[in-house]
Amino acid sequence: MFKKETYQDRRSRLKKEIGNGVILFIGNNECGMNYADNTYHFRQDSTFLYFFGIDRPGLNAILDIDEDIEIIFGDELTLDDIVWTGTLPTIREAGEATGIHRVEPSAELGKYILSTRAAGRVVHFLPPYRGDHRVLIHELLEIPLDRQPSRASTQFTRAVVNQRVYKSGEEIEQIEEAVNISADMHLAAMRVTRPGMKESEIAAAVTAVALRDGGQLAFPVIATTNGQILHNHYHGNTCREGQLFLLDAGAENAMHYAGDLSSTFPVGRRFTAPQRVIYDIALRAHRAAVDALAPGVPFKDVHFAAAAAIVEGMKEIGLMRGDTMEAVMAGAHAIFFPCGTGHMMGLDVHDMENLGETWVGYNGYPKSTHFGLKSLRLARPLEPGFVFTIEPGIYFIPELIDRWRARKRFLRYICYDKIDPYMHVGGIRNEENYLVTSDGVRRLGKYVPTTIDEVEALREEAF
Repeated sequence: MFKKETYQDRRSRLKKEIGNGVILFIGNNECGMNYADNTYHFRQDSTFLYFFGIDRPGLNAILDIDEDIEIIFGDELTLDDIVWTGTLPTIREAGEATGIHRVEPSAELGKYILSTRAAGRVVHFLPPYRGDHRVLIHELLEIPLDRQPSRASTQFTRAVVNQRVYKSGEEIEQIEEAVNISADMHLAAMRVTRPGMKESEIAAAVTAVALRDGGQLAFPVIATTNGQILHNHYHGNTCREGQLFLLDAGAENAMHYAGDLSSTFPVGRRFTAPQRVIYDIALRAHRAAVDALAPGVPFKDVHFAAAAAIVEGMKEIGLMRGDTMEAVMAGAHAIFFPCGTGHMMGLDVHDMENLGETWVGYNGYPKSTHFGLKSLRLARPLEPGFVFTIEPGIYFIPELIDRWRARKRFLRYICYDKIDPYMHVGGIRNEENYLVTSDGVRRLGKYVPTTIDEVEALREEAF
């Protein structure tokens, strides 16, 4: 937890921006995996953490702007609870640590909201993303479940985004700690991977690093020899000589800030000749994106810089042709690069994605509906305090290539007859995390080897 003044200042700024009414914060509850007492690992709602800092289930809160009242609602542990949990700080003690001096039982929340509504005052709530959130909103505000997303407070949403999107110095320290742990996860994978191992063994090794350093996974590990499947959480394949291994893994530190890195390396000691060619193009795209970063630059332009580098590289080896920027603007590059170059990062690995990419990554402007570009989670101009990923990649996705080839899409730009010799490459992605400063950008965390020589040297040491 940060010092209590941090949370007091955050709440004060939020109340000032919203102006009036009651702001409702819904914390997370325990959630059973297959029965009530066998729960998933508890993770507090990130916005609740940001404004209150209390990492325990069963809490909700309100900020009554008109009456200048701040209350946390929750039930203190009973003796029956303590038998299972041990002695914990009381909710009142936790509230005092974050500058909240009033704590009420959970049942009092309904009464408070009822009186607020009876007085004709507005209750601001965020778009719900969990079933128990929806049920509570229905109970408190009598809004049908299917109408809750449209009835959520845009003013509240934008106010939260306007604060959380700019990372403070103390937040950056936490994020960098998470990135450092994430880097150790990737270095561990590069050192342990051998032909004949199961993907699950490598996933276990990187998960162990996150837990060892006092954190958790920021998201389910992607550890695969099928890197062309963008979100592949299957770990049942056996690694073979001549394959590439793609790892996308990040740690969440004890304060719940996230790191998010990707690396691609040979299962054996060396890249094959086709792998080297495609890896080099992907790395050039990564560097083009990094070189384009600067305060004030729209991230969409960063994405286009990466896409153009991929088109240029594919033209060099005969897989594409024609004018580079025409191909990018037409969307032809998406046959090899169908996703975005990066996303915001902070308390969530895709920061505030539950609040909507329109506000977080586009500042209220609509997203593109075009294939490839619609997957770009960040497009707005970069500002000091933004933390985000850079992760362009190249993917040989058989289903996508076969469909576009059958439909003769973008024949002006794509040389379908030259693609097949590279299909076995699969997918390649390297990912780093960056902070925008007042005069430039800074890569966060430890360096993970990315050049072909660096990766092969590390793989040679591993054997």
